Amino acid sequence: MTVKSFIERDCVIAGGGPAGMVLGYLLARRGLRVTVLEKHGDFLRDFRGDTVHPSTVTLLGELGLREKFLELPLTRLSTLDAVVDGQRITFVDFGSLPAPDNFLVLAPQWDFLNFLARETAAFPNFELRMLTEASGLLIENDKVCGVQARTSDGGLEIRAPLTVAADGRSSTLRAAAGLTPEGFGVPIDVLWFNLPKPPNPPPVTLGYISAQGMVLTIDRGDRYQSGMVIKKGGFDELRASEVGALQTRITAAAPFLRPVVGTLTDWDQVKLLSVQINRLRRWHRPGFIAIGDAAHAMSPMFGVGVNFAIQDAVALANAIAEDLATGTAPTEKLARVQRRREKPVKIMQRLQRNGHRVLLRATTGNRVAPRWLVVLLRAASPVLRPITARFVGIGILPEHVNRPEHKH
Repeated sequence: MTVKSFIERDCVIAGGGPAGMVLGYLLARRGLRVTVLEKHGDFLRDFRGDTVHPSTVTLLGELGLREKFLELPLTRLSTLDAVVDGQRITFVDFGSLPAPDNFLVLAPQWDFLNFLARETAAFPNFELRMLTEASGLLIENDKVCGVQARTSDGGLEIRAPLTVAADGRSSTLRAAAGLTPEGFGVPIDVLWFNLPKPPNPPPVTLGYISAQGMVLTIDRGDRYQSGMVIKKGGFDELRASEVGALQTRITAAAPFLRPVVGTLTDWDQVKLLSVQINRLRRWHRPGFIAIGDAAHAMSPMFGVGVNFAIQDAVALANAIAEDLATGTAPTEKLARVQRRREKPVKIMQRLQRNGHRVLLRATTGNRVAPRWLVVLLRAASPVLRPITARFVGIGILPEHVNRPEHKH
C-alpha cells in the first residue's frame, strides 16, 4: 500500500459504531483532535443492535443531547413482555426507574450513528473519515503510535498517542495488536428477518417462547424486526429446505404471525447472526486499547451490546482525556479502564451463557421451564419488575460523563 498522506492527532479510533462515535464525541468536546475511521460509506446496515437503554439516554442528557435524540423516529417501551408457554409475563417495568429516563428506546442504529455524526461535526477538531479502513498499526519500540489505513485514493498514516480499536468483534486492529479473545461456547444462533404487522396485533411483545421454538417480535411501528432462535450451526440444514419450513416454525411458536409470514418468500430475506460470547484477557498494550465488541463480544440476550460499548467509551474518555491533552496515554490508565469495565462484562456474559442453555431447550422441542415455574414467575413478576428494570435498564457500574467539559 502506497502511503499518500500523514496526519497527527491526539486520538485515532477505528470503527464508526456506537463505541467509536461516542468516544469521538466525548474526546472532541474536551478540545482534543480526534479522527474516527469507518470503512463503509454509510451506516446503513440492518439487523444491528438497536436498543438504547435508559442508562444511555441518561448519558445523552448529561451531554445535552437527550431532547434532540428523542426527536428521531424511534419507539419508546416502558415494559418488556414475553409470552412463555402461552402465559404473558411482564418481566421488566422501566416505569419504575427514576424519571425522566424511565423507558427503553428502539432506534435504527444508522439513525443513532447519523445523529452522533451530525453532532460531532460541530467540533472543528473532530473528523469522521468514511470509506477509510484501518488496516494495520504503526508500532515503534513495542508501542503503538498510530494506524495505517486504506482509502479510495491510496494509503494514509495517522499518528497519535492513543489508538482505539472499536472495529467490532472481527477487529482488524485487535489482531494487529497481537490480542486474541477467549471464546465461550454458545449453543444458539439467531435468524433475523422483517415481517409486517398482522391485522389487530397483540400488545407489544419481545418474544414468544415454548416447546415449539422462540420467535422475537421487536416493534418497529408498521413492522416487526423478527428473529428466530436456532441451534448453533443449524442454519445450513434449515436453508436446504424450502423457505416454507421456516414459515412453519415461525407460526408454530407465534401463531398470530400466520397472516403475514407468507411475505418471507426467499432465504435472501433472512440474515444469520452467529451468536458469540468472547472477551480479551488483556484489552490494551502501550498506546492501544480495544473497547466494545473488539474487547468483548456480547450475546443479543438483554440487548445490551450497544450500551456496554457506549459505557466502555465513557469510561475511557473519563480516564484518559486529560492525559491525551498532554500528548500521553499512560498504560496504567488503560489498565484501570479494563479493570473497571470487565467486571460488569463478566457478570453479564455469565448470565447470557446461562440463559442460552435455557433457550436451547426451545430449539429442541422441550419446555424452557416446568409449567409450575412459569406460573410462579408470572405471579412474582410484579415484585421482580423493578429489580430487572434496574439491572437491564441501568446495569452494573453505570458510567457518567466527567466534568469539567469543553463545550462548543
